[in-house]
Amino acid sequence: MHLAPRALRRAVAVATTALLATALGCAPQPDDKAADAPSGSAGNTCAKGKLATQSSGKLTIATDEPAYEPWFKDDKPANGEGFESAVAYAVAKQLGYDKSAVVWQSVPFNKAFAPGEKTFDFDINQVSISEERKKAVDFSSGYYDVRQAVIALKGTKAAKAKSVADLKGLKLGAQVGTTSLDYIDDVVQPTQEAAAYAKNDQAKSALKNGQVDAVVVDLPTAFYITAAEVTDATIVGQFENQGGTPEQFGLVLDKGSALTTCVTDAVDTLRKDGTLAKLEQQWLSDAVDAPVLK
Repeated sequence: MHLAPRALRRAVAVATTALLATALGCAPQPDDKAADAPSGSAGNTCAKGKLATQSSGKLTIATDEPAYEPWFKDDKPANGEGFESAVAYAVAKQLGYDKSAVVWQSVPFNKAFAPGEKTFDFDINQVSISEERKKAVDFSSGYYDVRQAVIALKGTKAAKAKSVADLKGLKLGAQVGTTSLDYIDDVVQPTQEAAAYAKNDQAKSALKNGQVDAVVVDLPTAFYITAAEVTDATIVGQFENQGGTPEQFGLVLDKGSALTTCVTDAVDTLRKDGTLAKLEQQWLSDAVDAPVLK
């Protein structure tokens, strides 16, 4: 007579246990892996010196080779001299990495913003922010407002140009993949196809050898070229910015990088506290106004 009630109680106990297990399985549970979330996740996004970088405890920064003045000095990005080298170390400091924790890497200009996974944490190499490039990579906010300029050998027809219209019949050149080349194609729209060069050095050589009438580069580079490298050249003028916002150089990151917000915050801080302006004055002070080509 007692067997049935005991069996019933066991059945009820089993059922109760199963129901509890089911309920617990459906309830929110503590996430044991929360502490293992990548440093790019919310709550630990920009922990100083503890970002989800290419190499733990290190910050890998890329630029092209050679590294041109006034952006770098003596072709040595790691020395902290030149505007972009100084900016790179200032950003690194904001992120919690001192100079000894920065690793430099050589990456060709065009490859920096080409599609594909990157081997660097960010690239700094006069790369203008554009919607087209944003399809393949992330950008920080701009660290430098830039204009494009035309340089030509002194005494030539190109050197006497006063307007965009005066440039249309000339043979113009620029580095491939740059906004300098875009300005030739989209703004000047010359009657002759523009010459595209893999490096600025090749464009400068073409100018000196008379293979092109003029070349287009960013304004600070134009001042440096005419002052130190091609001293018989002159700045013809600079282009007006196209659109409502100025052209800006931005730091390049992998598409969807967990570091993008952190790096952007660092650049914004450097702009707000006056660091970028001080570095610009220190390294780009020679880049004064040039005539505007309209």
